[in-house]
Amino acid sequence: MSRSPLFDLADEYVERGARMSPMAATELGIRDLDDQLDTFTIAEADAEASLSKEVVEKAKALQPIDEIDAISKAVLIERLESRLKLHQSKESFITYSPIVNPATYIRQIFTIMPTEGDKSIANMAARLNLVGKSLEGWKSTLQEMDSLGLKTARRQVLVVAEQLKTYANGGWADMARQLDPFDKYPALHQAAKNASAASQEMSDWLRNTHAPRSNEQDAVGQERYQPWARYFTGAELDLKATYEWGLADLQRINDRMYKAAAKLGLRDKSLKEVADHCENAELHRIDGEEALLKKLRDFTEEAVKYLNGKYFDIDERIAFCDARIAPTGAAAAPYYIPPTEDLSRPGTTWYPTLGHKRFNFWHIASTWYHEAVPGHHLQFATAALEKDRLSRFQRTGAWISGYGEGWALYAERLMEELGFLSDPGDRLGMLDGQRMRAARVVLDLGVHLGKDNLEGTGKWDFDYALAFMRKNVNMSDQFVNFEVHRYFGWPGQAPSYKIGQRIWEQIRDEYAKREGANFNIKEFHMRALNLGSIGLDTLEKALLG
Repeated sequence: MSRSPLFDLADEYVERGARMSPMAATELGIRDLDDQLDTFTIAEADAEASLSKEVVEKAKALQPIDEIDAISKAVLIERLESRLKLHQSKESFITYSPIVNPATYIRQIFTIMPTEGDKSIANMAARLNLVGKSLEGWKSTLQEMDSLGLKTARRQVLVVAEQLKTYANGGWADMARQLDPFDKYPALHQAAKNASAASQEMSDWLRNTHAPRSNEQDAVGQERYQPWARYFTGAELDLKATYEWGLADLQRINDRMYKAAAKLGLRDKSLKEVADHCENAELHRIDGEEALLKKLRDFTEEAVKYLNGKYFDIDERIAFCDARIAPTGAAAAPYYIPPTEDLSRPGTTWYPTLGHKRFNFWHIASTWYHEAVPGHHLQFATAALEKDRLSRFQRTGAWISGYGEGWALYAERLMEELGFLSDPGDRLGMLDGQRMRAARVVLDLGVHLGKDNLEGTGKWDFDYALAFMRKNVNMSDQFVNFEVHRYFGWPGQAPSYKIGQRIWEQIRDEYAKREGANFNIKEFHMRALNLGSIGLDTLEKALLG
C-alpha cells in the first residue's frame, strides 16, 4: 500500500535512476544489471540530470500529508537541487580526487558483487570486458571539458593515472585470481587482462596527454568552493568563522593529547614520539590479516552487545557488520559500504593494509567505532529498516557527508564518554584521529580559499599542506600523501566531518538541556537516526524545532 504520493515519487526516482546507472543498481541489490557498467559520458550525466529536474518539479507540486512527508520532500528537493547545481556548472565533471573518480568507482563495484556460481562469475567477466568502454566514456567527457576551457588540477590527473597503473599492474589480475585460483573460468582471466590493458591505456592518456593541458593551480577559490561546502553539509557556512574555529579546535585537541601522553609516562616527548611509542608497543599488536579481521568483527560484536537496549535499539537483522581487507589500489583509509536494501549483503567495513602484515590496534579502535557501531553501520543499517518513516531515496540515495561523517565522529566521542577508550593508547588514537579531522578543516579552507599560511610566509600550497599534515597526523607518509591529494581534489568534503560533529554535539546538548530530567539518550539517538541522512540545517530544525 502506498504511503503517500511523495514516497511514490521518491521510489520512482530511485528505480529509474538505477536503470540509468547499472553500478547504482548493484549497490541497491538490483541484480539484473550486474553485467553492465556506467559509461561516464556527458550524455549519461545529462539524462540523470533531466530525471532530477523532472522529479524536483513534481515534488514541489505535491503537498505533504504529515511531518514525515514534509521532511522527505525537503530532503529530496535539497539533495537533487544541490547535485543539479554541480552538474550545470560542470563542477561534477572536472572535480575528482584519488578517493572519488570513475576509476575507483569501477574498481569498488566489483568488491560488492555476488561471486558464487557460474552466473556471478559470468557477470564479473562481462563487466571487466566493459572497463575499457567506461574509461573511454570518461575520456570523452574530459576531452569535452577541456574544449570548454574547464580543467582539473594537474595533481589530481596524475594521482588518478597512478591509481589506474596500479589496477593495470596486477590489480585486476589479482582480483580474478582470488575469485578463481584454479583457473576454472578462463574467460574471467582474459577479461581481467582486457581491463588491465584498458586501465594502462587510460593511465598513459591521463599522464601524457591530459595532464600537460590540465590546470597547474590547485585552489578552486571561494566561488567554486561554496556550492561544494553546501553540498557536503546541507548548511550555509560562514567560511571565515569556520577556519578560525578549526584552528582553535586543533589546539584544544593537541592539548588533550599531551595530557594523555603524560599518563603513559611520555610527558616530555613530542606527539610524533608518542605515536611511535604506541605503534611499536606490544600490548595492542596484531599479526596477520586474518587475525586483524577476527579482531575487527569481535570488536564490533562487543560494541553491539553493550549498546543495544541501553543507548540504541539495534535490530537483530543489522546486528552483524562484516570486516574485509580492501582491494589493492583502494583508498588508504578504512571505509564502509552499506548493506543492500533487502539486507542480503550486510554492511561491510574495509581495512586497507597498504602491504602491511603487522598492525597495532591503538589507532584502529576509535576508527572502528566510527566505521561500524555505533558509527556508519548503525546509521545506514537503521535507515535501511525505516521503510515507514523514510522514503526509498532517503534510505539509499540521500547521503550528506556532514550528517553522516559528523555522526561517525560523534560516535567516537560517545564511546569515549562511555569508558570504552579508557586505555591511554586507545584514547590517544581517538584524539589523533580527531586531530586529523580538525587539521583538515584548516588545510582545506586555507588551500582552496587562497589564505596566507600560518606563518605568514606565503599562501597555502601543496608542500606547505603536506608539512602541516605531517606535523598534525601521526600516520605513515603514504597515508598522509594520499590524504592531502584527496583534500586538494575534493573541496569542501574534508571539513564536513568536524563541522558535522560539532553540530551533532551542540544539538544533543541543547536537546538534553531542553528535556531536563526527562532526557533519555537512547530516545534521542533513535529519533535522530530515524530521520535518515539530512542536511545539518534541517537536522537542527527537526530535532530542536
